[in-house]
Amino acid sequence: MWEYTDKVKEHFLNPRNAGAMENPSAVGEVGSLACGDALKLFLKINDDEIIEEATFQTFGCASAIASSSALTELVTGMSVAEAEKLTNKEIAAYLGGLPREKMHCSVMGQEALEAAIKAWRGEEFTPMGHAHHEGELICECFGVTDEQILRAIKENDLKTVEDVTYYTKAGGGCGNCVPDLERLLAEAQGEKAACPAPGLDPSPAAGLTNLQRMRLIEEVIDKEVRPMLQRDGGDLELVDIDREKVFVALRGMCSSCPSSKATLEGFIEKTLREKVDPDIVVQEAK
Repeated sequence: MWEYTDKVKEHFLNPRNAGAMENPSAVGEVGSLACGDALKLFLKINDDEIIEEATFQTFGCASAIASSSALTELVTGMSVAEAEKLTNKEIAAYLGGLPREKMHCSVMGQEALEAAIKAWRGEEFTPMGHAHHEGELICECFGVTDEQILRAIKENDLKTVEDVTYYTKAGGGCGNCVPDLERLLAEAQGEKAACPAPGLDPSPAAGLTNLQRMRLIEEVIDKEVRPMLQRDGGDLELVDIDREKVFVALRGMCSSCPSSKATLEGFIEKTLREKVDPDIVVQEAK
């Protein structure tokens, strides 16, 4: 069961500005029923380029309805120039946050707004879920292209394939596109690491995909950390990896050792920072 904020629940149960609009200045439509989510946004824009009214029709989950409702409240009264700068993060923040697994609903709102503004200007915009969207089609299940994925990665600082799925739905179907998602993540991360600061050596994990990075962490633990702990009757279990956070459970003599904090920070964390990534933080799993 997803953890929804009170504001998400309120906008889902009592959505604002729901329904079609008569004689709209612009309409933006994204998604598709085949993919499970669809949003149609209607805007009324006056001669001063102010959005006087916004309404929506949507097909989707509670987060899709709440995000669409929030979007119409946010843009009403904005100038077109201000609305163009609205991000999916702001839509989610207006609702007090969304579950990570539902962030694609806020992205859909941002895309619908972009589509409506482009339509108002007479520019072409082919929404997500259509084969002719600009870029190479990566996820056939949900019709997501490489440009959409790269944009989501860069704008939201996504780190894992799981993150990409949460924000774009790519990879959430058959899974055949997962290698391409890993490649795009590596490409985006490689751009950030392309110019290391003068005099500094890049981290050993620089340029690795998230999967390769996780395997390197496992390898360092198995070959360098665990043998040292086992010599003193201890051990550890790798529980989870979440971006720079590595969660471990101490076993054997280590689990009851009064200096377990020093073991975590002074040995395990220090070793992983040296061998994998200087930003790694090791935490004990509860």
